Amino acid sequence: MQTTLNKDLLRKILFFLLVVFCVSPFASSPVALALGIGFTIIIGNPYEQKVHKYIHLLLQISIVGLGFGLQLDEAMKAGREGITLTIMSITTVMVLGYFLGKFLKIERPLSYLISVGTAICGGSAIAAVTPIIKPTTKQISLALAIVFTLNSIALFIYPAIGHLLNMTQEQFGLWCAIGIHDTSSVVGAANKYGDIALKVATTVKLSRALWIIPMSLLTMVLFKTKGAKVKIPWFIGYFIIAILLHTYFPIFEGFSHIATTAAKSGLNLTLFFIGSTISIQTLKTISWKPLFLAIVLWVIISVGSLLMILK
Repeated sequence: MQTTLNKDLLRKILFFLLVVFCVSPFASSPVALALGIGFTIIIGNPYEQKVHKYIHLLLQISIVGLGFGLQLDEAMKAGREGITLTIMSITTVMVLGYFLGKFLKIERPLSYLISVGTAICGGSAIAAVTPIIKPTTKQISLALAIVFTLNSIALFIYPAIGHLLNMTQEQFGLWCAIGIHDTSSVVGAANKYGDIALKVATTVKLSRALWIIPMSLLTMVLFKTKGAKVKIPWFIGYFIIAILLHTYFPIFEGFSHIATTAAKSGLNLTLFFIGSTISIQTLKTISWKPLFLAIVLWVIISVGSLLMILK
C-alpha cells in the first residue's frame, strides 16, 4: 500500500516538473509533445481525466495571446493567400472521404468524423459535428485517437520537410495551416520553423476553423438532423480583437511581447498535455480501415497543397 502511494506521488511530482520545463524558455513544441507521449507510455499520466478538460481552453487562450503579435495587414494578407487552398482542400477531402469511406465499408459517422477532422481543424471540428451526427462513443474516441496520432507525427516531420525543400517561412506557414489537422500542431510546427511562419499559419488556420460553421449547417442537412445546435468558435473573435488592439493602440506594445511569449509557453504546455493523453491503450483501439482512410486523406491534402504552394 505504501509502495503504491509512493509511486503515485513520484508520478505526480515528475509530471509537475515536466509542466514547469514545458513553460520554460528551454522547451520547444516537438520536445513538449514528445515528453508528454513518452511520460504516459513509460510512467502513466496521473491526471489523464483532468488534462482532457484543460487542453482546449489552454489552446484557445494561447491562440488569443498570439494575436497580440500580429498586425491587421499581416493577418489579412495571410487570410487572402490561404482562402483558395482552404476551399479546394476542404472540398477535396470531404468528397474523397465520402467515397473512400463507402469503398472501405466504414461506418458513415466514423468516416464523416475522420473526413471533417482532416478537412478543417482536427478535434475541434470533430467536437462540433458530434452532436449533429450522434456517433457512438467508440467512433468518437477512434476518430480523435487517429487525428491526434497523425497530428503528433506531423509536428515532427513537417519542419524537417520544410527545411529539406528550403521553403520560405511564408510558404511553410501556409502549408502547415492547410496540411496539418489540429490547430495545436499547426501552431507548434510553425513556431518551430520561425516567427513569420507562426503568424501566417495561425491566421490561415483560424480562418479555416471558421468553416466549422457552414460545415455544421451542411452536416445538419446531410444527416437530416433537426434542432441540433451549431458550435461557434468564439475564441477566434477574441483573437481578432487582440490583433486590432495591437495594431491600433500603441499602449499595448509592451504587453504584446509579454502576451506572445506567454502564449508560446502555453502552446508548449498544451502539446505536452495532448501528448500525455496518447497511451498504448489509445493506440491499440485504432483499427486499420479508419487509419488507412485518415492517412490517405492526409497524404493527399499534404502533397497536393505542397505542390500548389511550391509551383
